[in-house]
Amino acid sequence: MWESKRIHTFALTKPPHGTLAEWLGTGLQNRIQQFDSARYLQLLIIPPQSGINCLTAISDIPVYTKGQHLLSHHIGIILLAIILSANNVYALKASTLPYAPATNDTTVEFVNFYPGADVYQLEGHSALRITTPNEDIAVTWGMFDFDQPNFVYRFVKGETDYWVAAVNWRPFLHSYIDEGRRVVSHRLDLTSEQKRRLIDLIGNNLAPQNRVYRYNYVLDNCATRPLSIVEQAIGDSIILGSAPGALDGDVSFRDIMRFYHEAYPWYQFGIDLALGSGIDYTLNNREKSFAPVILDRQLTQATVNGRPLVSHTTVINDTPPDNAILPPTPWYLHPITICWGILALIILVAIRDVRRMTITRWVYALMFTIYGATGLITAFLVFISEHYATSPNWLLVWLNPLALIVPITIWFKRLNHVLTWYMTINCILLLLLMPAWPLLSQSTNSAFWPLISGDIILSGVYAYIRHKTSINSTNLTPPNNRVSNK
Repeated sequence: MWESKRIHTFALTKPPHGTLAEWLGTGLQNRIQQFDSARYLQLLIIPPQSGINCLTAISDIPVYTKGQHLLSHHIGIILLAIILSANNVYALKASTLPYAPATNDTTVEFVNFYPGADVYQLEGHSALRITTPNEDIAVTWGMFDFDQPNFVYRFVKGETDYWVAAVNWRPFLHSYIDEGRRVVSHRLDLTSEQKRRLIDLIGNNLAPQNRVYRYNYVLDNCATRPLSIVEQAIGDSIILGSAPGALDGDVSFRDIMRFYHEAYPWYQFGIDLALGSGIDYTLNNREKSFAPVILDRQLTQATVNGRPLVSHTTVINDTPPDNAILPPTPWYLHPITICWGILALIILVAIRDVRRMTITRWVYALMFTIYGATGLITAFLVFISEHYATSPNWLLVWLNPLALIVPITIWFKRLNHVLTWYMTINCILLLLLMPAWPLLSQSTNSAFWPLISGDIILSGVYAYIRHKTSINSTNLTPPNNRVSNK
């Protein structure tokens, strides 16, 4: 399914008075029906500061909600991008930063949007709102394109390029309200000169050569970017207030993630697999602001040179903070329940194998294929990925590609000695890893322990059975009949 929109072309010899949207006419005024996928059309802004005076729009572009987007040939600069955002998606009216210098009539607000239902919305979102008598726009640093070539591979590798865009405030706001998300706005107490500098900085950031940045989910994201640019405009450090509740104490990035991911335990399970000790140090108060929901509380008490940064706070959509997130995962589908259930099955298989002095090969093949495949991903993240905090990751001792030795060799009797050595070494390493873990400065997911224990049991039982049958084979004839493989 795809839609096609015709947008007329305008060539401007100089920036006009008024808004870019007025000059584009009604080409983007009509709302396009919401697509099935979380993708929408948005006109990116080329600010006056960029020196670009010729504006060329798209004509007859097929826009796909699934698959790759197609761009036809155009003269000039393409202003249309297909993006995936943390909000419901619409064709937004084009906006631009005001051409007139900032005055007392210009207001700047730091707006925080509370968590949504999708996993990438669980810490919320932040944006700046700039309002003049003629303009009302949102500036957001949370844009990315799911249809970029090799997006999944580049995302896993850590080449996550996000960009900034300026959009019409009203549709932007209502896409969050439609999701039932709490929205809080903080009007910043800035002088006219500070507002002018902020608009100049944002305009420079919106220039095509500057708008893309390498996203870092805790150090450089949609919350830290606007906070930093406001700080640059002020020309002094912003001292943030305290974090809410239990997060005001000694916490790490991982602690904060777990707090906001409580209803999404499988998502946190994946994070705890992928990210190593780099997110487990104690944060200072500024570092906690990576989460917009925390930053929202911090801004209410923020100061600059002892003067409050925020002059007025407005709750635009007064819903409970967790109103939009999904209900908690049922206990029987929780990772803890599933992993302890897996361990129980492994124990039953191990008891049966020891009693019969046999190896249930398909169980070993299945479990160690899972361990090894996960180990391939873990090794990729540790040694190749550029993502922050994926290395070091001590889980690599447990989850590594060497586990794939098992499903390959388990079926060949002549390779029993190779597998016995691997199982013995693996069992010893994991037995050492468990008591040593508190000394490694890396927090782990409690659901990992039954899986690690299952690995130890399988490895230990295999080594034990092979050792016992090897002893018996030296005294009995024929020796090869002592152990059977099923």
